Amino acid sequence: MRITKLLIANRGEIAVRLARAASEMDIPSVAVYAEDDAASLHLHKADQAIALKGRGASAYLDANQLLRIAYEQGCDAIHPGYGFLSENASFAAQCEDAGIRFVGPSAEALKRFGDKASARALALELGVPLVQGTNEPTSLEQARAFMQQLGPGAAVMLKALAGGGGRGHARRA
Repeated sequence: MRITKLLIANRGEIAVRLARAASEMDIPSVAVYAEDDAASLHLHKADQAIALKGRGASAYLDANQLLRIAYEQGCDAIHPGYGFLSENASFAAQCEDAGIRFVGPSAEALKRFGDKASARALALELGVPLVQGTNEPTSLEQARAFMQQLGPGAAVMLKALAGGGGRGHARRA
C-alpha cells in the first residue's frame, strides 16, 4: 500500500533526510516543529511545515498532537525517525488504531524487543546464539554470582530491561 502523504515526526538531520527521501519517492511530506525549532532547516525541505504546541523534545513526544496533525493534514503515514517515539510500542499502536501507518516496526515487535528479557527469551527459543548473560531481572546477588563465574578481568555491560541507553559498564578486577 503506497503512502500518499507523510508526517515527519522528528527534527534536525533525520527530518531533512526523511523529507529528501519522500521527495525522491514523490510522496508529499509534512514537517512538524516545536516552538523553539521554528528556524530549523527541515522545515524548508518538507512540502509543508506545521507548528507543534510546546518547546523542546516534549513537543515531539506529544503523540496525541502528532496524530491530530496527521489527521488534519491528510497524512496516511507517520515516520518517527529515531529517538522520540520511534521505539514506542504504544504510539505505534495508536497510529494503527487511527488508521495511520507507523513507518517502523509493528507495535508488537516494539513491545517484544523493547524488553530485553523478552527479546533474549525469543532468541533462545529460535536458537539464535547469545553472548553470555542473564535472561531475566537480576538481583545484586545474582549479578555478583554471574561476575564471579566469569573470572578475573571479565567485562560486563549492565542493561536496563526496558531501555536506559546502555549505562552501567563494569569490569571485574
